[in-house]
Amino acid sequence: MAKTEAADPLSRVFSALSDPIRRDMVSRLAGADATVNELAEPYRVSVQAVSKHLKVLEGAGLVSRSRDAQRRPVHLEADVFDLMTKWIERYRRQAEDRYRRLDDLLESMSDDVEQTHPTSHPATGAQT
Repeated sequence: MAKTEAADPLSRVFSALSDPIRRDMVSRLAGADATVNELAEPYRVSVQAVSKHLKVLEGAGLVSRSRDAQRRPVHLEADVFDLMTKWIERYRRQAEDRYRRLDDLLESMSDDVEQTHPTSHPATGAQT
């Protein structure tokens, strides 16, 4: 991981979610906490590989582990999604503003064309 990514929480989150198995784990943890063995069940990878995936998710702050007697459930840390949502929302709003300005410009251009080149109605021949 590059030095800038290590200091940037958002980069760690997106990097952690770049792997499809980790994204699937996050999706499953959104429904309920699970142990490493439970998380490993649907994948054709070792429990050790799943543990490595979980370490990446933990490093990004997406999951945490707790102790419940002999069980060590993995818990999704939903607060991290607020960081992602704010980042995505900022750029979504900027894109919407850009499209709104483009729509306004196109409407203005359309109005100008209609004023300088009125079209006749095909059925009646009347100008519009």
